[in-house]
Amino acid sequence: MSSRGVRVIFFVFLVFVRPALAQPPRTVFLEDLTWTELRDEIHAGKTTIIIPIGGTEQSGPYIALGKHNARVRALSQRIAEGLGDAIVAPVIAYVPEGGYDPPTSHMRFPGTITIPDSAFEETLASAANSFRIHGFTNIVFLGDHGGYQGLLRIVAAHLNREWSHTRARAFVPKAYYETSSVGFDQILRHMGYRNDQIGTHAGLADTSLLLAVAPEMVRLRELRAAPKPGPGDGVYGGDPRRASAALGQLGVHAIVSETIKAIRKETAGR
Repeated sequence: MSSRGVRVIFFVFLVFVRPALAQPPRTVFLEDLTWTELRDEIHAGKTTIIIPIGGTEQSGPYIALGKHNARVRALSQRIAEGLGDAIVAPVIAYVPEGGYDPPTSHMRFPGTITIPDSAFEETLASAANSFRIHGFTNIVFLGDHGGYQGLLRIVAAHLNREWSHTRARAFVPKAYYETSSVGFDQILRHMGYRNDQIGTHAGLADTSLLLAVAPEMVRLRELRAAPKPGPGDGVYGGDPRRASAALGQLGVHAIVSETIKAIRKETAGR
C-alpha cells in the first residue's frame, strides 16, 4: 500500500473511529461505567439510584438458583431506562433465606444462600450511604423476594431519619413487589387461570416472568416433559409446565410501568 493510502486510512480512523471509541457506553448499569463517567452522569441529572435486591435460592428442579438476581436486574434496567434519570447499582444477591442450623425454608435445598437479617440491613444501609455521598438524592430499593420486604422498609425508615437534614431520601416502592405477585396474579386470573394453576414460588406466574427476561435460566424442555412438580421438589402451588414468555411479558409490562409511576410520584418536585 502506498504512503498516501496509509495516510487516508489513518485520517478515516481519526475522523470516524476514534470519536466513537471515546464515547461512554450507553448503559444504566453503574458497574459498566468508569468513575468519571458516573460523576458526569450525576452532574447531568441522573440522581436516582436503583438498588436491585435479589436472592440466591432454589426454585424447583427447572429454574436456576439465580432467578431473583437475573429478574431484578432485567426489570431494574427497564425501569431505569423508562425513568431517564436513574442508574442501576449491582444486584445484592446475598439475602436472608432462613436458618441453616437446622436448615429451614429454602435452605433445605442445595444452593440456597442465607445471611442474618442484621448483615442484610447493614449491607443495604452502607450501599445507600455510599451512593448518597456521591451525589444521589433518590435511593430506591427494589426487592424481588417476598421474605425481606419488611426489612427493606425498616432500613429505608432508618436512613430517612439519619438523612433528615440532607436532600437524600430512601424509599421502597410497594408497586414493584405487589405488581409482581398480587398484580400479575390478577392479570392471569382475568385470562381464566385459577389460583391452583398460578401458584406462588416457582409456579406458573414465577416461571413465566423468568421466561420473559432470562429464558436460558429455565430448563424448559425438561419441565414440559416432567410430571407436575410439588412442594417436595421446591415448587409451591401452580403448574409451571403451563408457563410461557408471552404470559411473562404481561407481568413484566405491568411491573415496569407501575414501578415507574410509583417512583415518579415519590420523587415529584424533589
